[in-house]
Amino acid sequence: MAESVEKTDEISAIDADEEEKHFQKVVSAFLYYKTLARNRIRRAFYSYGRLSATHKRLVPKYEAHLAQLLKCIDRNDALIRQILSGCEHLFNNYSMSSNVNQPSTDQDSLPPPSGVTSMDMDKVKTTIKQFVRDWSEDGQEERAICYAPIIEEVKRRFPLSSTTNSNDSTNNISSVQILVPGAGLGRLSWEFARLGYTCQGNEVSLYMLIASHFILNKCSQVNGHTIHPWILNFCNNVTNDDQLRAVQFPDVNTASLSPNSRFSMSAGDFLQVYTEPNDWDCVATCFFIDTAHNIIEYVERLWTILKPGGVWINFGPLLYHFEDIPNEESFELSYSDLRSVILSCGFQIENEKLPIRAGYIKNHRSMLHYEYDCAFFVAVKPQQSN
Repeated sequence: MAESVEKTDEISAIDADEEEKHFQKVVSAFLYYKTLARNRIRRAFYSYGRLSATHKRLVPKYEAHLAQLLKCIDRNDALIRQILSGCEHLFNNYSMSSNVNQPSTDQDSLPPPSGVTSMDMDKVKTTIKQFVRDWSEDGQEERAICYAPIIEEVKRRFPLSSTTNSNDSTNNISSVQILVPGAGLGRLSWEFARLGYTCQGNEVSLYMLIASHFILNKCSQVNGHTIHPWILNFCNNVTNDDQLRAVQFPDVNTASLSPNSRFSMSAGDFLQVYTEPNDWDCVATCFFIDTAHNIIEYVERLWTILKPGGVWINFGPLLYHFEDIPNEESFELSYSDLRSVILSCGFQIENEKLPIRAGYIKNHRSMLHYEYDCAFFVAVKPQQSN
């Protein structure tokens, strides 16, 4: 099981009132998902209704398909409410909106709650799909491409047989401390803990933190939950069933970690939470470094927090998250310039592979696939570093 150990607001709020407002906005966005989704189906019904009788006869089962989508929306909404139930205890005991425990309504035309934007709703939809990537059999291929090389590198550099703590009663908990910034729903962090390493995942998004708390602390039954992640994808479907397709999760028992496991999740901005010099044996970044406003700050901080001899393992592209967002600072580097910065900070790159083709929350049955040519590298902070 994982616990929240430190928290700052996703948008760097400096007081509790602003932080609580942000938390309530995230909850409101989750709760608005059903209305948003039903609005989209409503549009599809409207478009079908405007077809000629001749055209309608060509697709006689279309309305029945839309009716099935509405049922899937209800199932997703029920799961969302289960995810939200009780999560306020993670965040200073904020009062959860009573709407969480009330039956959802079928009022399709309601506008978003105050402060909830289209970007917030995109985050909800991404979080739903993240269950597929991190915790379902459907996501196994993606995890094998991006998580497996990181895990294998850690096992090679920090063999468990030589790093276990002899004072531990089970003698199987490693003294190696691994940090995973941008942990998402926590699968990579959990895998390190399952192997016996001391690991902490860090995540800034409350959407991800709420969902990861559910998966890591309330899901002991393998494939005990079902979600329909693709119901709002109306393009590039081979069949209607592909849009309706259900995904079961988690594909493992997340409560199966050893009672002596040292695994936690921290909430907050990476640069704000992690400031202690020479604190970590290994930092594993997967699809993370391009979340920086200024990627040089990330490299400098990674250098600071790693112990001499510590290892930074990275996998991912350079899809700078703030590049197209108005009024947001964003400094973008090419990979070659980033590599020069890494070396200038003092790191030694000991392993490097690119490009490695990888997808991200990819729908394998879609007619459209986005993929990245990712960079995998291992950068070491030399032992003589102060």
